[in-house]
Amino acid sequence: MSTRHQFYIGGAWVDPAAPRTLGVVDPATEETFATISLGTAEDVDRAVAAARAAFATYSQVSVKQRLEYLERISSGFRARLPEIARTMTREMGSPITFSTERQATVALFHFEEAARVLADYRFEEEMGAGIVRREPIGVCGLITPWNWPLNQVASKVAPALATGCTVVLKPSEIAPLSAMVLAEVIHDAGLPPGAFNLVNGDGPTVGEAIAAHPDIDMVSLTGSTGAGIRVSKLAADTVKRVALELGGKSANIVLPDADLESAVIAGVHSCFTNAGQNCQSPTRMLVHRSQRDEAYAAARRAVEEVRLGNPLDPSTTMGPVVSRAQLEKITALMQSGIDEGATLVVGGPGRPDGLDDGFYVRPTVFGDVTPRMRIAREEIFGPVLSILLYETEDEAVEIANDTPFGLAGFVQSKDPDRARRVANRIRAGRVYLNGAPFDRSLPFGGYKQSGNGREFGRFGFEEYLEVKAVLGYPR
Repeated sequence: MSTRHQFYIGGAWVDPAAPRTLGVVDPATEETFATISLGTAEDVDRAVAAARAAFATYSQVSVKQRLEYLERISSGFRARLPEIARTMTREMGSPITFSTERQATVALFHFEEAARVLADYRFEEEMGAGIVRREPIGVCGLITPWNWPLNQVASKVAPALATGCTVVLKPSEIAPLSAMVLAEVIHDAGLPPGAFNLVNGDGPTVGEAIAAHPDIDMVSLTGSTGAGIRVSKLAADTVKRVALELGGKSANIVLPDADLESAVIAGVHSCFTNAGQNCQSPTRMLVHRSQRDEAYAAARRAVEEVRLGNPLDPSTTMGPVVSRAQLEKITALMQSGIDEGATLVVGGPGRPDGLDDGFYVRPTVFGDVTPRMRIAREEIFGPVLSILLYETEDEAVEIANDTPFGLAGFVQSKDPDRARRVANRIRAGRVYLNGAPFDRSLPFGGYKQSGNGREFGRFGFEEYLEVKAVLGYPR
C-alpha cells in the first residue's frame, strides 16, 4: 500500500492542515492500492499564498530561463515515463500500451509544445501609436479530470509556467498519483518555490475553494458541464478569467460515398478510445439509411477486434472503466437504450465473460437510435456507440448539431471538398476529416456547453496572458 499524504506547496512536500484520507482504487482489481490526503480550504489558502508570493519574481524570469525550466521538466518526464505510464494504468485502468504510447507521451508533448511556442513568441509589438504587451495573468487555479490524468494536467501546467504564471493544481482525487509524480519532476527541475503547487482533494471542497479564491486570477477546469457551471458561478464574484473544457457528444457523419467498411470500423475504435472515457469521442455515428445493415455488420466486426482484459497486459486494447460509479452510470444508460427501443447491435449490459473482478464494460453498439433517446443526448463516457440513420446531407448536419454540446465533429467522404463543406456546417470546436490524426499544436475547445477558451499550442498559451496597451512611449 502506497501512502501519499502530503501536498506540494511552496517548493516542499508538506502535511495537510487536517488529517483526512481517501483510498485510490485499481479499477482492474477493485482493490485499494494507495491512499492520499484530501485537502481543505486552508490548504488551498497556503498554496495560493505561496503562488502569489512567487508570482512577483517568477513573472519576471527571462524567456531563456523559462525555456530551461521546461527542458528540465521534459527531460525528467522522459526519464520517468515508464513509471508514469504504469501509475496511470493502476489509477484509472488505461491499458499499459496505451498509457505508454498515448497517455504519457502526449502529456510530455505539451511541455515540448509550450517550449516551442515560447521560443518564438512576441510578448511586445508596436501597434498604431502605442505598444501592445502580453503579460502573465497571475496565479492560476487548475482543476483536472481522471480520464486523461496527465494529458489534461500538462495541457494547463505547461503553458501556465511557460508564460510566467504560477500554479495551484488540483488533480482528480480518483486518479491523483501520476500528477504527484509530475510534481516531483517539476521540483527536480528547480523552479522557484511556489511557482507550482499541488493540493489533492474533492471538487466540493478544494475545487470550489480554488474557483472562489480572491487571490486566484484565472481558473481552468476540464470536467463535466455541471462542474463548469458551478466553477463559473463561484468565479463570478471575483471576476476572474474562466477557461472550461467540458463534455461532448460528437457526431461522426459517414457520407454515402465514403468507404463504409473502413469508416465504420475506424469510427467504432475511435469511439472506444480510452474505454470511451474521452470527451471528444465520436459517440454518435450517422449513417445513410440505405447502408444500415452493412454498417451494423461492420460495427460487429470492429467490436470483435477489441481485446478487453487486464490493463497490465501489453496486448490489451481496452481495460476497465475507472470506477464502480462510472460502471453503474454506463450500465443504466445502456438499459435506457434498450427500454427506449434502440436495436442492440452488439454488447449490452452485464459483466463481460471471463472477467470476474474489475469495472469492466462490454463494448456496445446500438442501432436505430433516434435523436431524442438518452443514449443520443447524454454523455455516456464509456464504450457505447449510437448509430443514427439519415436520408439527406442536410438532415445529417441537423442531427449532428442537435445537441447542447459542441466539442468535436467527424466527417467521412471520398470527396475532400464535400467533407469540408459539411465540416464547415458543424457547430463544434474541432472537426476531423477522414480519420485525420489528433494534433496537439492546434486549438482544442468547444462551442456551446462544451466550454469556452482553447487549449494546446499558441491558442492555449495565450489563454494565460493578459493584454496591455502602452501609449506615449517615444519611438
